[in-house]
Amino acid sequence: MNALFQQEPIVLDLPDAEIIYFPHFFNTEEADRLFSELKNNSAWQQDEIRVFGKIHPQPRLTALYGEQEKPYSYANITMQPLEWTPILQKIKESVESTCQTKFTSVLLNYYRDGKDSNGWHADNEKELGTNPVIASISLGAERVFQLKHNTDKECKKNIVLEHGSLLLMKGTTQQFWKHQIPKTTKPIGPRINLTFRVII
Repeated sequence: MNALFQQEPIVLDLPDAEIIYFPHFFNTEEADRLFSELKNNSAWQQDEIRVFGKIHPQPRLTALYGEQEKPYSYANITMQPLEWTPILQKIKESVESTCQTKFTSVLLNYYRDGKDSNGWHADNEKELGTNPVIASISLGAERVFQLKHNTDKECKKNIVLEHGSLLLMKGTTQQFWKHQIPKTTKPIGPRINLTFRVII
């Protein structure tokens, strides 16, 4: 599996953040193949979340893979990792060679259509440690990734995450910024997002 760089990586000029975007980390043919295999062969689940005291199904499907004995908790959900599959292991190796980081787990998100979303949050759970490195692969339909600074309300950024792209967040990004994938009313196809993390 080869990650093919068709464009130079884009370093986002944002305060209190280190974010690098690789628009074509995987070429279209490879990204198509990865999307199809992950869509059909991942152990998707839909957890429930509590919002303002009410229980709702999470607006996307998820799956967690990684090293055993390293669960991941967020939004009062605790997920136990499944063992790495061969395809995830290969994607992981490609990402690790670029990010110079050894990841212990990957959280997969499956956005079935524009109604599926991920609200404002930071990847700052205690098991990720201080200044975590988060590497995010996008496959399938393009979605808008929104960023906003915690204290400077004028400091915002929107990025369209392309099919086969890699977004790398590191340094103090999670301390100072929140991000989300908002809902959209536009007719839009499914998207799979893989977020590689180091659970300590």
